[in-house]
Amino acid sequence: MNTQTEKIVEVSAAVLQRPDGSFLLAQRPADKIWAGYWEFPGGKIEPGETAHHALVRELREELGIEVQTAYPWLTRVFTYPHATVRLSFFRVTEWSGEMHPHEGQEFAWQEPLSLTLTQGEERGRLSVDPILPANAPILRALELSSLYAISNAAELGVEPFLERLKAKLDMGLRLVQLREKNLSRDELRALARRVVALAHARGAKVLLNGDVALAQEVGADGVQLTATQLAELTERPVLDWCAASCHNAEELRRAEVLGCDFALLSPVLPTKSHPGAPHLGWDNFASIAAGSSIPVYALGGLTSDDMQSAWQRGAHGIALLRQAW
Repeated sequence: MNTQTEKIVEVSAAVLQRPDGSFLLAQRPADKIWAGYWEFPGGKIEPGETAHHALVRELREELGIEVQTAYPWLTRVFTYPHATVRLSFFRVTEWSGEMHPHEGQEFAWQEPLSLTLTQGEERGRLSVDPILPANAPILRALELSSLYAISNAAELGVEPFLERLKAKLDMGLRLVQLREKNLSRDELRALARRVVALAHARGAKVLLNGDVALAQEVGADGVQLTATQLAELTERPVLDWCAASCHNAEELRRAEVLGCDFALLSPVLPTKSHPGAPHLGWDNFASIAAGSSIPVYALGGLTSDDMQSAWQRGAHGIALLRQAW
């Protein structure tokens, strides 16, 4: 095959999500390739269409619904034996009309994958199989909650921070970064063990900032790589989750190549910790995040009120430090 003439098929795909985080999968009809496999609804982008226009048209044709709110999210390129596809994923959170299959396919709502342990029961498992191969990274991304909370024991004090952490976990916090540069390694180890124990008891994930070995030692879920580590590493650390701290397009691309699961992109707005320092602004954030194959969290100068702004500009969610607690 002459790869120079191989055409990439442009596809728009929808992750329809209910308020509880559950999402819709559709089974491919018997008359299509990969018949019987489950995927996110969507279809080819026609000449002259934007990805968003194609999304609206396909959901109207396939499901009989009208899209009201759709946020740009991830872009994945996948090569099947028959074609290479570029999938532009949107998270669709509001629609109108009664959903019904116009093409005779089956549908199934799936539990939010961020739920792991609830009252001792395993949850967040898919109820359908097999899944179209291109969708595996999307399912993994759906395990990540919209809020990524960064620890602030330095200002609050260790015990007050742990009390607030427990309260936030009980309220639904599911993703935490432990970042405490002022502690000795022994102090950090002791705190990390307590944070991991609190989080895991409530089904939450914990990533340690910058210390792969300590993350492995204390049983954390992963590591948050610094920009310096991101530039130096040639292989992804051996942990379940790996994230990267990025400040520009080059670093975000590097995080993708290294195989990171998600990234922080900062600073979006002016911050208290670095007054007068340059910041991206929302337009630059959106430009850098556009087309990312991994979830991107907005960080820097934000509050919980900025979640919608972040979603509209392609972010998976927001990361908060002081505002998280």
